Amino acid sequence: MTPANDPRAAITEAMPAVREDLERLVRIPSVSAPGFDPAHVARSAQATAEVLEAAGLPGVRLLEAEGAPPAVLGERPAPGSAPTVLLYAHHDVQPPGAEEDWDSPPFEPTERHGRLYGRGTADDKAGIAVHAAALRALGGPPVGVKVFVEGEEEVGSPNLPAFLERHGEALRSDVIVLADMANWRVGQPALTTSLRGLVDAVVEVRTLDHAVHSGMYGGPFPDAITVLARLLATLHDREGNVAVPGLGSGTSEQLDLTEKELRQEAGAVDGLQLTGWGSLTARMWTMPAISVLAVDAPRVAEASNTLVPVARAKVSLRIPPGDEPAAAMEALVAHLGSNVPWGAEVRVTPGAAARPFAASTEGPAYQAARAAFADAWGSAPVLIGAGGTIPFVAAFADAYPEASILMTGVEDPDTRAHGANESLHLADFEKACLAEALLLQHLAG
Repeated sequence: MTPANDPRAAITEAMPAVREDLERLVRIPSVSAPGFDPAHVARSAQATAEVLEAAGLPGVRLLEAEGAPPAVLGERPAPGSAPTVLLYAHHDVQPPGAEEDWDSPPFEPTERHGRLYGRGTADDKAGIAVHAAALRALGGPPVGVKVFVEGEEEVGSPNLPAFLERHGEALRSDVIVLADMANWRVGQPALTTSLRGLVDAVVEVRTLDHAVHSGMYGGPFPDAITVLARLLATLHDREGNVAVPGLGSGTSEQLDLTEKELRQEAGAVDGLQLTGWGSLTARMWTMPAISVLAVDAPRVAEASNTLVPVARAKVSLRIPPGDEPAAAMEALVAHLGSNVPWGAEVRVTPGAAARPFAASTEGPAYQAARAAFADAWGSAPVLIGAGGTIPFVAAFADAYPEASILMTGVEDPDTRAHGANESLHLADFEKACLAEALLLQHLAG
């Protein structure tokens, strides 16, 4: 038996079982989005509980809230005066999309060239596996450990406030490790210190009360799609900067990210110009960004020679740390309502909202994380931001203001989370497992 005080050797010994656990979870199509079978999410919760129990975590149970997919909680009390660490992940996944876009079945984990492919291999069933690996390696950890795995992160965690209200004391901890983020690149670890927030809205424009012949009335009357296109174009200036008044903006270190590297990561087509001003990292992490996510209008294959009377679009606004969602939503709604051309009717329906987050990087928890990651990876972690929005982070920060929050993860620029051919770099996965085991040791002091 590998001694528990030698986590490097213990992780190596545990990895076959950890890999088996991960592949078992990936085979369950636990899509939490509406329209998918919730029984798979419930099955995923049960399998997650079994994985944590097999890793030696006592007291594992399912947490229920009315109308919510089950979450999983297990806990081991702190020995003596040691701190308690909450380890977070989520067991639900994004829809797979078109299966023909995948090079192997999305729910059949498949290894190719040192990466494990499949929906959830990285986001975020790998987070569950990292926690299980650290528990297996340490046996009885030198700190108190609580593992909380929710089942609706991919749909915005709408029931997380209810879970926190009902189970808040059970989740209270000194340090919270949220294993759902990315590393800087393959072989280079990172700690995420900021997240953008989010608001979105559906904008509808109407020009006519019914469709009319485009030959008879085209000219004096604009169609709704043209009006909508002109309205959406006002959201950015000519250089592609967000043109909605009243939004904040921040700066960020450029780090060593190049435009060439970023283009390759995103799969940009040849000749595409990047939009906006500022460093690349600022444009992704600390400045607002607006995207049009969807448009409701007749399909090309079904088009007739009529002026379209009504068209809709869903608009998403990412807001930087320091901005409040309510004010950002108000600014977006006001801009859309006041910029519709030619006197068309416009209706804006506010949608989702989530707060941005910025973490303090001072204190013993961050010192322990830097040391653990540097030891596990052989290089110091980079402090990065993230352009995406994770609602539970701000919720945890509000619920436990005295806790230190560490955002870690296993993704890398080639992971393609949420897209086809999502994958996990297996060598980096093992390093992430070792880093968390070392972190728990370091947090014991």
